[in-house]
Amino acid sequence: MAGQADNRAPYAKIAAHYAELITSGQLEPGTLLPSIKNLAEEWKVSTATAEKALRKLRNEGLVRGIHGIGTEVLDQPAPMSSGSQRQDRGRRTGSSWGDGERSDSHQAAIVSAPAEVAQALDIQPGSDVIRRSRVYRDRHGIVAHSTSWIPARYGKLIPQLAESERLTGGTSLQLIAQATGHSISHRIDSASAHLVTPEYAQLLELDPDRLPTEPVVVMTAKFVDSEGNIVEYGVDLGGPGRTWRTESEVSS
Repeated sequence: MAGQADNRAPYAKIAAHYAELITSGQLEPGTLLPSIKNLAEEWKVSTATAEKALRKLRNEGLVRGIHGIGTEVLDQPAPMSSGSQRQDRGRRTGSSWGDGERSDSHQAAIVSAPAEVAQALDIQPGSDVIRRSRVYRDRHGIVAHSTSWIPARYGKLIPQLAESERLTGGTSLQLIAQATGHSISHRIDSASAHLVTPEYAQLLELDPDRLPTEPVVVMTAKFVDSEGNIVEYGVDLGGPGRTWRTESEVSS
């Protein structure tokens, strides 16, 4: 977020800078990154810090070290994000997009809740719900097809939830929290592997006669407000070859 202090360690700032250049396509596969010495001079850090930044990029699978040559950018699709990670990103930056991502095909409608969705939202099957969907893409293709299921009562408070346009003024969760005065207090996430069905193939824009044999990642996220109301159920269908990756600090 603009104006917010960046308290990351120097090596993490350097790694994040090059990660963004790589995932956005500004640094093409095969490009060599600056040497440790040059990085240290450019960023005014020690060579140990520069080396740690390159190690982080290698651990993330974005680059590889070639003995006697240097550090080369790899061509690899970015991993998909979970609904909770997109929520975190939206809260920090105002956008759910990852590095190098964009979204399109925004659609919304009021429909009858399928059994799975009704159970997740704790409503009666067939009740009216808002279904919002969009497709996240990067330069490699579809990252994920994402669907948000929202109880219809929130559409009366926030009409744009049912409109087939990108939301303005915040994410759906932020808009609901603002309209109700109840913050989003917690979320419940799950991830599983599924074979590609004809329905999945249509959502992922795949050839129905040439379905991938490897499974795809399906991630769900249920969001609950401070009053215990389930306000949204999200389902992200990952594109073929996409994986879910998360990183966290481990204290010894």
